[in-house]
Amino acid sequence: MQNHIATSAKIGDGTTIGVYTVIEENVTIGQNCKIGHNVVILTGTQIGDNVRIDDCTVIGKQPMRAKRSIFKDEKKLPGTKIADNCMFGAQVVIYTGCEIGKNVLVADGAAVRENVKIGEYTIIGRNATVENFTTIGKKCKLETNCYITAYSDVGDYCFIAPGVTTTNDNYLGRTEERFKHFKGVTLKTGARIGGAAVILPGKTVGEDAVVGAGAVVTRDVPPGTVVIGSPANYFRDVPPEQLLKNQGWD
Repeated sequence: MQNHIATSAKIGDGTTIGVYTVIEENVTIGQNCKIGHNVVILTGTQIGDNVRIDDCTVIGKQPMRAKRSIFKDEKKLPGTKIADNCMFGAQVVIYTGCEIGKNVLVADGAAVRENVKIGEYTIIGRNATVENFTTIGKKCKLETNCYITAYSDVGDYCFIAPGVTTTNDNYLGRTEERFKHFKGVTLKTGARIGGAAVILPGKTVGEDAVVGAGAVVTRDVPPGTVVIGSPANYFRDVPPEQLLKNQGWD
């Protein structure tokens, strides 16, 4: 038998499924989806219409915790929910408890952890990682190899360049004091982060602000400003023609 499809799974008309694919109990897949080879779709996942899932991708993975993990599983997570017209590349891993809006693209090798929400039309780039308890807004671009730490909040229309690193622990894993301050980053609507920049725990990048390539953000960035350097300092205001309100987007 080439595939395993649970009898309780519901698969819509026009959906095609590759070989050696596993679809577990209580999975719902909409119409006209394309499921590749060696795909695993785990219990309780709900997938909309016209969704493409490429080879060797896993949807609905349960988290696993090391004995020393700060995260504790207190309740069973709901199944992953994927809206219409999404695309997932090869070897993507989407954990359970995620909610992914319509027309989202998650590129090859990316990972999205549990309890993450991603807004419509957002792009998650190749090998990018979005950690747990994070919200990503609509129409964002998270490019190749960027890392979004747990407990972060990324607003709508944000741009995060390749190799960006965000952090959430000022104590680097030492002393109990860190648990009082453990916090991800906040990117407000239209914030843009240049390649290989680093944003320290709990810092906020304001609306329409720009962080230059290679910068290290050690304090909050005011709205509409450009910061550069290590530590990042004010360079200039964002030119008016670059402001989100002047782009004519909807």
